[in-house]
Amino acid sequence: MAGLHQVEKATTVASGTAEGSGKRRTAIASILAATLLMVLKLGTGLVTGSLGLVSAGIESSGDVVAATVTFFAVRVAGRPADRQHPYGHRRVENLSALAEATILFAGGVIVVVEAIDRLSSGGGMLSATWYVFAVILAAIAVDVTRVLVSLRTARRYRSAALRSNAFHFAGDMAGSVAVLIGLIAVRVGFEAGDAVAALIVAVIIFAAAARLIFENARVLMDTAPAAAHESARDAIAALSPEIELHRLRVRESAGRYFADAVVSVPPGRAVIEGHAAADEVERAVEMALPNSDVVVHVEPRERGLDLRDRVLAIALSEPMVREAHDITIFEHGEQISVSLHLKVPADSSLQATHAVAQRVESAIGALPRVSDVRTHLEPLERPVATDPSAIRDSGRVVEDIEAIALEETGAVARDVRLMPTEAGSVVFITVPVGATTSLAHAHQMASELEEALRARLPEIADVVVRTEPSTAVAPSAVRKESGEPGVSGDKASETLNRRS
Repeated sequence: MAGLHQVEKATTVASGTAEGSGKRRTAIASILAATLLMVLKLGTGLVTGSLGLVSAGIESSGDVVAATVTFFAVRVAGRPADRQHPYGHRRVENLSALAEATILFAGGVIVVVEAIDRLSSGGGMLSATWYVFAVILAAIAVDVTRVLVSLRTARRYRSAALRSNAFHFAGDMAGSVAVLIGLIAVRVGFEAGDAVAALIVAVIIFAAAARLIFENARVLMDTAPAAAHESARDAIAALSPEIELHRLRVRESAGRYFADAVVSVPPGRAVIEGHAAADEVERAVEMALPNSDVVVHVEPRERGLDLRDRVLAIALSEPMVREAHDITIFEHGEQISVSLHLKVPADSSLQATHAVAQRVESAIGALPRVSDVRTHLEPLERPVATDPSAIRDSGRVVEDIEAIALEETGAVARDVRLMPTEAGSVVFITVPVGATTSLAHAHQMASELEEALRARLPEIADVVVRTEPSTAVAPSAVRKESGEPGVSGDKASETLNRRS
């Protein structure tokens, strides 16, 4: 198991390393592309007097800063979780996206101010030469390339920072197209076309900034992602009807989901069954929300239970009660009487256990139609030591047991085994019955065989009969030698403890 955990850890580390490397490469490429575009747009815009190109260059200078911030953000986000950051460092990408939005907004304000000034002063002179068109077409080609690369990498690694970069670059591309249209307008005689194009670029910048702020602020404020919450809820609902969802919380951090769920299972389920139910819930949520971290809390169900399950839940809610069995419900008219056996630690005082019984009886008595409740207190069984000297001529006793079993059931018994103890021998025996026999009939037959063996073989302290379909194959169990100590458990140990 330790080796498996080491393999899983190594795989996770390797995956995280590859993811971080891929994001860093994309961020570096974005920095280089943004720098190239900034130089081309600003330089050409200043030489030709194009406000559209200057505004696009200002936006690209913001891209350089934003891409640099993203580069460092993805490096920090790739760090594993630690004591101060149990959910990891991925939200630094959301902070990075907000920083980019701020840079975009500031650039948009500058563009608007310059465009209004240009329009109010009469539009200005612009020389729309061929190389101006070459620069803007080259910028559009670069923008298309980096949008596609950033989107592909963001989807692959679920990176908010790279996704925001992709939106940013898409805005850049739209702005470049607007500048191209403005240059064409100037070329055909509409001198204000360049300033109008700059205003269009500003609108695009403000729209991109607003979207980034809205999306990333929702994540940082732990706003529940509605679609993810619904997917996880539906996945849990599709499981066994015995698993009931009480609470589900889902939060997102840089493309990864963290979910915690509270589910209830029938109170009679063992701990191992409750753990299996939690595993089912985790797998279901992980299938619905890949790359998610799921925590499940299991508690006993309190709603939608029949009377027996409610009685069991009440009994097991007492810390001292380790087992509750032989729950019997008596119906007499409109009223109901309940009886049950409670097993508590053998070293408990009678006063303490009596108080437990009173609390259980009071809680069950408060249920609808229950008129009275009776409990029987039993000590929890202790391990029973075997005594090899307590039995003589075991071969003859086994033959007698097999003969009695054949006489009583009409079937050949198998797996007959004697467990010698100080109180007498415990008999373990397997009896085949018809495959269509009801459980009630098989139990009655086993009880009759137990009574017959006790009556005819006084040296027997107890009998444990296992019934199985006659077509079943005898189980290959690991057998202990009859002199080995440490047998503990159910009916046999209960009888032996009582007789001792």
